[in-house]
Amino acid sequence: MREAMGLPFAIPDNGYQGEYVADIARAFLAERGGAILEEPREARIRTLSDFAVETIMAGVKTDLADYGVHFDRFFSERRDLREKGLAEEAIRALEARGSLYEKDGALWLRTTEFGDDKDRVLRKSDGNLTYFAPDIAYHKDKYDRGSSFLIDVLGPDHHGYVSRMKAAMAALGHDPASFEVKLIQHIRLIRGGEAASMSKRHGEIIPMREFLSEVGKDAARFFFLLRSADSPLDFDLDLAVQESSENPVYYVQYAHARISSILRQAGDVRDDGNFAGLTSREEMALVRRILAYPEEIQMAADLREPHHIARFALDLAGAFHSFYNHHRVLGVEAELSAARLRLVRAVAVTLRSALGILGVSAPETM
Repeated sequence: MREAMGLPFAIPDNGYQGEYVADIARAFLAERGGAILEEPREARIRTLSDFAVETIMAGVKTDLADYGVHFDRFFSERRDLREKGLAEEAIRALEARGSLYEKDGALWLRTTEFGDDKDRVLRKSDGNLTYFAPDIAYHKDKYDRGSSFLIDVLGPDHHGYVSRMKAAMAALGHDPASFEVKLIQHIRLIRGGEAASMSKRHGEIIPMREFLSEVGKDAARFFFLLRSADSPLDFDLDLAVQESSENPVYYVQYAHARISSILRQAGDVRDDGNFAGLTSREEMALVRRILAYPEEIQMAADLREPHHIARFALDLAGAFHSFYNHHRVLGVEAELSAARLRLVRAVAVTLRSALGILGVSAPETM
């Protein structure tokens, strides 16, 4: 704000360097003016941080909506946890269960009694809480709100977090099996065969809105969901926008569009043929893939691994393209045409279902 007003100021070396910080400052000036700079430091920090959080969260919610993700609730650590004293409440609950002790002036949780490799500090000797304490309170609050099963989605550097949080939940009296963590590996964006450079305007990040504007929602979702969450991903930006069979999302969507075209051309032609007349290798491959779909859905749900559905859709699309290259649907004997129409309609229904679960569109024309 000082820079925008022509006042002397330099961002510290450990400060946020992205130009988006200046964008927020200019937005505040435009909306409320610069009088805040004359306020006492604590009041100034509180007002400006509130404005920054609200501005950033508005952008986060917009980006998530554009990506097709909607959260029922956002939880603020400061407003929903610290200001309500939930961390201290969690500490009291653990103390009541005899899971705490003091050593070297600090307050410790006996996580080793519940499978952790060492006990953990909740309150340091200087009286400040560790990060672990509010994290416990956050999960406790979820149980208190009626949840019976918790799933955390965390980055790969939080591997050691799992055992200690499971231990903390057990210390609170919850079944540690009711708490699950999915570790998501890093994603590297590739352009021209090399790692894409970071955004100069936004510091060491590439904003989701810029990413989506380049590759689109469908490609982003399908590429992300095609790999297991615990596998690193090289996201090829050039491939994601190609209209070719090399692009997996295009390959699957084109299968659905191709079937839609066949069905439009068929018009009133019968599509109630007997599957018994379908005996070729390509026809049987399609039938087998469709029959496997319920098991794929069940496995993906049980394991919390949606990549099984994405791979299924890719396999089914491949089986259809192979069938299409070997067999005609229209212009053949009536009974055979009716059976093949019925088969490709079933493929389209299955593809729409799989893509719908993944949040990817199933276009009828491409």
